[in-house]
Amino acid sequence: MKNWKLAAGLLLSVALPSAAMATDLEVTHWWTSGGEAAAVAELAKAFDASGDHWVDGAIAGGGDTARPVMIARITGGDPMGATQFNHGQQALELVQAGLMLDLTDVAEAQKWRDVINPISLLDGCTIDGKVYCAPMNIHSPEWLWINNKIYEDLGIPIPQNWTEFVASAPQVEAAGKIPLALGRQAWQSNLAFNAITVGVGGLDLWKKVNIDKDMDAAAGPEMLKVFQAAAEARKLAAKSTVQDWNQATNMVINGDAAGQIMGDWAQGEFAVAGKVAGKDYTCLPGLGLNAYLSTGGDAFYFPKLDDPDKEAAQKRLAALLVSPDVQVAFNLKKGSLPIRGDIDMSAANDCMKKGLEILKSGNVVPSGDQAWSPDVQTQLGDMQSEFWSGEMTPEDAQARYVEILKSGL
Repeated sequence: MKNWKLAAGLLLSVALPSAAMATDLEVTHWWTSGGEAAAVAELAKAFDASGDHWVDGAIAGGGDTARPVMIARITGGDPMGATQFNHGQQALELVQAGLMLDLTDVAEAQKWRDVINPISLLDGCTIDGKVYCAPMNIHSPEWLWINNKIYEDLGIPIPQNWTEFVASAPQVEAAGKIPLALGRQAWQSNLAFNAITVGVGGLDLWKKVNIDKDMDAAAGPEMLKVFQAAAEARKLAAKSTVQDWNQATNMVINGDAAGQIMGDWAQGEFAVAGKVAGKDYTCLPGLGLNAYLSTGGDAFYFPKLDDPDKEAAQKRLAALLVSPDVQVAFNLKKGSLPIRGDIDMSAANDCMKKGLEILKSGNVVPSGDQAWSPDVQTQLGDMQSEFWSGEMTPEDAQARYVEILKSGL
């Protein structure tokens, strides 16, 4: 890896003000699991080596817990230097209220439009022709993670898709294992459902509902099959009682559960545990049924500060986050894909290579965060949480689903 200080100096000397002395910049985020913390450490190391100082503002509990805290600080007059949000509409109202720093000069100086791939990530940061965030990574939530040893011990083939996974569940349960690990949080329920939507319903159905906003498709028989498949998955996860996503991932890592539907960030937890992709665990994008990626992920926004030195440091950090070396170091630890199409990812593991191949093929769709407003996303998460933890019928769940989507039209 190149020397961070030299790389950052060369990068930022082109068009951005240099730091006469180190500037402290508080950065808030919700990356607190083992794999996430290892990835954040790469960002802090790079920023500190560039001559400034990363002041870590981690908020435990995930995005649903952290975002309200972040927003309250920004709107309440106590802004941080930089903050994580997901790609999409989560920061739209903050931008419209004039509370976020314009990064257009950084984006143009560093030629982001020429290197960010897919370009929809940069478009998601662009409002009225101005760039307000630095895309950080691509996270796709539609993966099935499988503990290979459970199946090897049972003497049965490792499932290669969701259909085979469901069929193996009786044998897994007979061996005293939980078929499907699932954390009891609304966003995890919603994530699992969306993955099943594409895996079982197919990409065309997902696009009709989420891109075309076709409410007849949302209320139709193909979507009902998705809810019926989700009800089946609900049974497989009935004995999973953990809360956090990484606790569910550790159930798979430790051999307590056979599999988990979770985003590619689960790779970071497997890596911290010393597990090897393709040997200790299997990863199936699109649940092994439809190989695609939704281009969700994370971006950093920079609240306006009444301090020229800190504003200059904000722009230096924005440029650094998108730089080649930082993109490689961060995403290898995080398990996500880089947002640049011009960097060497030869060190990627088996699962990341699968993701990179899908990204290269262009088989990508926007994330739900990009397709629907935060309010709709919250309502869907609450409904899915109720569905997965109770006995709501597929028919009733579908009716609620359509009602929520219509409220966002």
